[in-house]
Amino acid sequence: MRVIILCCFALLGYVNSYAQSKAIKKVPTVFVDREGVMRWSDSKAEASFYGVNYTVPFAHAFRALHDKGIDRKRAIDRDVYHFARLGYNAYRIHIWDVEISDKSGNLISNEHLDLLDYLLFKLQERGIRILITGMTNFGNGYPERNINTDAFTYHYDKCAVHANPQAIAAQEKYITQLLHHVNPYTGNAYQTDPYIIGFEINNEPCHTGAIQTTSDYIGRMVNAMKKSGNKKPIFYNVSHNMEHVKAYFDADIQGTTYQWYPVGLVAGRERQGNFLPYIDQYDIPFSNLKGFANKAKAVYEYDPADNLYSYMHPAMSRTFRSAGFQWITQFAYDPMDIAAYNTEYQTHYLNLAYTPAKALSTMIAAEVAYTIPRNKKFEQYPQDTLFGDFSVSYEQDLSLMNAQDKYFYTNNTTVRPLNPVKLQHIAGHGSSPVVEYGGSGAYFLDRLEDGVWRLEVMPDAEKIADPFAKPSLDREVVHILYRSQMIDIRIPDLGDLFTVRSLLGKNNSDEAISVTKTSFSVKPGVYLLKRKNLQLKNSWLASSPWKNGHLGEYYAPKTEALKQPLLIHQQPEVLEKGRSTKLQFRYVFEKQPDSIILQTDQVSFWKDHNPYIKLISTDNCTYEADIPASLLVGNELKYTATVFVGGEKITYPDNQTGAPLEWNYRVNSYWTVGLYEQRAPIGLFESFSKVSSLETFAIPETAYMTAQREHHDLSKVPFWTYTFHAKDSGVQYFWVKDIKSTIAERPAGIAAAIKLCILLKHEGGNPLLNAGFVTKKGYTYVDNIAIGASGETVVRLDLADLKLVPTALLPAPYPVFLERFFKPTVPVQFDKREIEKLIVSGETMEGVALSIAAIWLE
Repeated sequence: MRVIILCCFALLGYVNSYAQSKAIKKVPTVFVDREGVMRWSDSKAEASFYGVNYTVPFAHAFRALHDKGIDRKRAIDRDVYHFARLGYNAYRIHIWDVEISDKSGNLISNEHLDLLDYLLFKLQERGIRILITGMTNFGNGYPERNINTDAFTYHYDKCAVHANPQAIAAQEKYITQLLHHVNPYTGNAYQTDPYIIGFEINNEPCHTGAIQTTSDYIGRMVNAMKKSGNKKPIFYNVSHNMEHVKAYFDADIQGTTYQWYPVGLVAGRERQGNFLPYIDQYDIPFSNLKGFANKAKAVYEYDPADNLYSYMHPAMSRTFRSAGFQWITQFAYDPMDIAAYNTEYQTHYLNLAYTPAKALSTMIAAEVAYTIPRNKKFEQYPQDTLFGDFSVSYEQDLSLMNAQDKYFYTNNTTVRPLNPVKLQHIAGHGSSPVVEYGGSGAYFLDRLEDGVWRLEVMPDAEKIADPFAKPSLDREVVHILYRSQMIDIRIPDLGDLFTVRSLLGKNNSDEAISVTKTSFSVKPGVYLLKRKNLQLKNSWLASSPWKNGHLGEYYAPKTEALKQPLLIHQQPEVLEKGRSTKLQFRYVFEKQPDSIILQTDQVSFWKDHNPYIKLISTDNCTYEADIPASLLVGNELKYTATVFVGGEKITYPDNQTGAPLEWNYRVNSYWTVGLYEQRAPIGLFESFSKVSSLETFAIPETAYMTAQREHHDLSKVPFWTYTFHAKDSGVQYFWVKDIKSTIAERPAGIAAAIKLCILLKHEGGNPLLNAGFVTKKGYTYVDNIAIGASGETVVRLDLADLKLVPTALLPAPYPVFLERFFKPTVPVQFDKREIEKLIVSGETMEGVALSIAAIWLE
């Protein structure tokens, strides 16, 4: 009997294995042809991928979810649904080998590996392909301290791991066991899993020493992978260690990987400006090397870091396609359950719930990757902001896809769909000609059949702190609000009369409500919209299969209600007297206020007449105060705002209960704005602060400058003195400051301004200096500073003499081989009303001590 049972089990195992083998063969895989093109195994058509990196199985995300009491597998379920919702078909991860290996390179079966297996399984359920980078060769701590796991990586320096024989042996063992590892959720070994398109050997290797050593290392790793039985494409990073680049292309690999961080990394604050010139081209200087043309090109990581703009991702995807890339994966998508804090990678921030506009821009970027032909060339910026079915705009912070069947937008737009009758899919944030919506979350509309649509509405997301400042799991940067909002849906296929039924109710028992004139109130959730009196072809239930899931599937963050309102206000830098102005506030709270009152520091409990300004709502979160010119007197405007809600009074910026006119309330702080005569000089920089507001850069980055504030004589203006340090010749130094808000609030002053003035002094050398501005188009205009003998001087440059010059891409982009200047070919006349940044540059600064005290327009 025992023998019969064992035979039955063996036969069952054979049948399952045979069935699985047949299933694997039915799933098309990816191969790289002789021309370096990734193609599908069945159709031989070109493959194109777009998606994200995501790291829940490892490092900080793994620990943070535990700290927050989150089930990691359920977190993966939620996030992978959103990947599919955004239309991604690609996922890349660099595995933290330190968390799944021992010091000899043996693979360890533990919770990290189990979560990775589970994640890959859930990705496959959604049809998402995978590129695995086998090793990171660095620690697991960031942004915390490393935890020593005694893995092989912790026994070797990252730059020695590719040369040390023992380290290489450990890596060979590790990569072999990783390729052989069978995922229990899929039943497939990594090296035979059809959804894994290939393997990158390691993440951002550090190669030093002889080029032959690099060649030998790559050769040994490739041989180990081949001996394991791997037949999938092997990729290697070629965007680091430029002196070793020949070794990469001589190697027996099928693909190469690149990165792109066009605005630098880890600014510590949100960056502002028009970065379209930064992402206009991706030129690879070693593209003429032998072996380059027959290697597939993949972007393992990219991100326009340190900003929340929604206009950049599609433009970067366009540029990647123009440069021939077939795999594009952003770094890194924040797990929804910790995205409120943006702790995982301070400089990156992407999540559908918490950064809805930016997330939708990646949805559009994915469509760019799928539809723009590989190697298609475009005109130079600004002529490349309209391409294919797509457009991007810095001024509107807008990305738009307008195709026959798809209409996606990241912000308010007035552009009408090409053909509203043929629309199948709509995704938006803000309002458009087909959807008017006052909430701040994303929404999706998908046509199920004639007259039937699925509506998915995410909750409101309100930024309450700078997401790119120092992170903490106790510091929320975006708050989620669950509120009812009015939505007006004007889709010809639905008409003016349709019904709305929630798909989140139990047993589909929620009754449908009738809508007239296309407008109704909606809460975050998922709904079925049906044209009135339509006979359904299908029975659409919450459990109905839809897009590799089910129709009623919906995930959004859990959030704790705020204990009191938040009033977010960015006070102006300056204001002009003699003209009225508007001040804008963002109100963040579940309950709408009864009123919000602005008062100046001139009100008093002892006065009978205390003027106030009532803020007016422009949407559910935005309020405006109309400030009359009569209040803009003296040298400064000082004001508070009191929120009245639910019988409570809270005054800001104190953030304290009470109101200024109560006898026992003391105002501890005001928003304070400097007031200036309309034709008064416009201050752009002054040295009285103990922290300089000028950001400094150098090209190349091997050079740098140091600064010291000097104020030895209190009867004189202090100076910031800069000294310069260079390893190479031909260095350029830069001082930059964002002044967009100052320019915007001084229209009369700008109209009258004719000169850019700088109070400076220098000692030693023969510096060549320029000064001028960067405009909202991203163009730079400067003039030479005529500087004589050493000493203090005031330089005055005529604005009429500013000339168009290449725009320095500051901070430095990564990889380092990219161009550092955008050289415009479409001339545009300088317009002082479009100034956004102040820029000063210097050359031949060796032996110079340059001091700057003040910069202004007059």
